[in-house]
Amino acid sequence: EARPTLVRHGASLGANSTVVCGVTIGRYAFVGAGAVITRDVPDHALVYGNPARQHGWVCECGEKLTAGLDCPACGLRYMRHGSGLARNA
Repeated sequence: EARPTLVRHGASLGANSTVVCGVTIGRYAFVGAGAVITRDVPDHALVYGNPARQHGWVCECGEKLTAGLDCPACGLRYMRHGSGLARNA
């Protein structure tokens, strides 16, 4: 069965990553090289492996976020929003 696959704005897919049909890759999500994506990836999630698992969060600028959801490179702050993250106002 062919189902639509959606890669949202700002998402980055590493070389040789495989995405199963019907999956959504969230905004600014980062998929590591060679990852096998079998389920939806939340906004700003860092995923890699086979099957892909989440190993952290990434900023819009591409840097890994700290445990406090702050970006060490550009200073943006984030908060949990649904299954992903959103900019802190």
